Amino acid sequence: MSGHGIPSHEEIHLSPKSGWAKLPMVFGGLGVVGLGAAFATSSGDGSKDFYFAYLTSLMFWLALGLGGLFFVLIQHATRAGWSIVVRRLAEHAMLCLVPLGILAIPVAFLGTHDLYHHWADVAHHDAMLKAKAPYLNEGFFQTRALIYVAAWIGLALLFWRWSTSQDSARDPIALTHKMRFTAPLAVFVFALTLTFGAFDWLMSLDPHWFSTIFGVYYFAGCVLMIHAFLAVVVILLHRSGYLRGVVTAEHFHDLGKMMFAFTVFWAYIGFSQYMLIWYASIPEETHWFSYRGEGSYLYLSLLLAFVRFVFPFLFLMSRKIKRNPKTLMVGALWVIGAQIVDMYWLVHPALAVDRGVFTIDINLADIATFVGIGGVVLATFTWALGRSALVPTKDPRLEESINHENF
Repeated sequence: MSGHGIPSHEEIHLSPKSGWAKLPMVFGGLGVVGLGAAFATSSGDGSKDFYFAYLTSLMFWLALGLGGLFFVLIQHATRAGWSIVVRRLAEHAMLCLVPLGILAIPVAFLGTHDLYHHWADVAHHDAMLKAKAPYLNEGFFQTRALIYVAAWIGLALLFWRWSTSQDSARDPIALTHKMRFTAPLAVFVFALTLTFGAFDWLMSLDPHWFSTIFGVYYFAGCVLMIHAFLAVVVILLHRSGYLRGVVTAEHFHDLGKMMFAFTVFWAYIGFSQYMLIWYASIPEETHWFSYRGEGSYLYLSLLLAFVRFVFPFLFLMSRKIKRNPKTLMVGALWVIGAQIVDMYWLVHPALAVDRGVFTIDINLADIATFVGIGGVVLATFTWALGRSALVPTKDPRLEESINHENF
């Protein structure tokens, strides 16, 4: 055993004088400026560009919040010990679902006719869409969006409050049992809402297309995002003097293993989806892939296969790379960057089909929405960092987690 004991107060609490304490204001300012610039592009002819850019950025940052929620739920459900030292950081990440739920309003209520006009405006001219109208209609779409957001925010706040309350609770074990008992039920709710949320907000951009595993495809990205994000945050905290005796190379190794595993899982789901559709050769299904092979989107599709699978698979295979903070940081940032490419690949080709122009064009709306939503998310996360200890101090298995070793 490595013999680490309970960490000191200074190691697991951010100093009010540290640079971390200033980050909420910095990120909050970026969020306001970014969203202001983004909404300035949303009127007139720029409304479509704005909403497609907004949806791309929203789904990227939502993957972080949902990934955090899944991480917390699955650790409690499986009674995992290794992850306790990084679980609080994931709890702060899932707390970002609160502002993300609010930021989803433009997609669900304001941009429906710009994003989903195929079924929102012209369904009565199309026999297939007419058959799907009981599900794909504006009122039910918005109702479902409210259910998804309410479920995610409710679960995030519930588990965040229980965990942070445990730090000062007289009976912390009772709260541990409460979270363990609730987690399996919450995983079921999470799975349903994430799957149907991915169907509604991403897949219905092209309502003629359908895939029964699309929700799992998006889920794989969520899990990759949270493990990569946790690795980046812990490495940065280490450089600032925090968690050095708490999160060790053993935990870096496990975060790297999860990134490697879900890189393979993403490739498996993506290839399975493509192979089955290619083999069946049904026009309604193949069309979705065919226009991702037009113009610049052909190169983006090939790039996605490399950045999302080939490089991280080869890079993260090495044990030494996963245990070294410098090389793990490279891998984690690469995974996060690949998620951006993936979300763009999922959203923007639908706009290219509408316009008949298959050229990738990164404009002000793309940058402003990414910075704006990201600023709000990171402001929330860094604010939460200073509200409690960086680890659940009264979790009964904290010392076990600190002394965790891979064999």
